[in-house]
Amino acid sequence: MLYLWLKALHIIAVVCWFAGLFYLPRLFVYHAMSEDQTSRERFCVMERKLYRGIMNPSLIATLLLGAGLIALNPGYYFSQGWMHAKLTAVLLLIGYHHVCGAQLKRFASGETPHGHAFFRWFNEIPVLFLLAIVILVVVRPF
Repeated sequence: MLYLWLKALHIIAVVCWFAGLFYLPRLFVYHAMSEDQTSRERFCVMERKLYRGIMNPSLIATLLLGAGLIALNPGYYFSQGWMHAKLTAVLLLIGYHHVCGAQLKRFASGETPHGHAFFRWFNEIPVLFLLAIVILVVVRPF
């Protein structure tokens, strides 16, 4: 029963984390397109609240709950190739999360690091991770 509760909470945390990973770069698009100081300041507040209030706690919950799931049966999970691939994808996704945080800081300092077209492409990266992770977990191709 503990396993099912951890799994349900882990999935909820992942959904919340991905919601932030999808929305923050979209805010970056609008921020990069904004032309007045009031809009730029508003986007800085929205970005900071999303990153600190939703994304960081969701990331932490995702990792802790995932570690809890693995701890219930480490011999099985660490012997599976799909789990190694999933954990690699998660590590790369954590890197993307931190790159988002760095972009947020650059915007907050008044710098516009890239144009809106860059952030439109940047916004698609978590989709690729989501596809890979879900396929690895559900299909378990190796």
